[in-house]
Amino acid sequence: MGILIGLVNTLVQGISLVIVVNVFLSYVLPPYNPSRLFLDRLIEPMLKPIRRLIPPIGMVDFSPLVLILLVQLVGRIIISGLISLT
Repeated sequence: MGILIGLVNTLVQGISLVIVVNVFLSYVLPPYNPSRLFLDRLIEPMLKPIRRLIPPIGMVDFSPLVLILLVQLVGRIIISGLISLT
């Protein structure tokens, strides 16, 4: 069970890192850069529903922060469920 918990934790941290990298690259790379397009294809489907609920405020988009919090929360719920099974 420890391996599965480690795998879930690594997946959650990886998704969070990809979101942060995507936000950073959106400031430094043009929109049609292949790296940005690849990351946008991964992250945008998760951000779209959040953006419908929480639209950008001025020029600030809080949806990546909300997504990171949701991913962390779901990861903790899954891990606590796995721990309770042991």
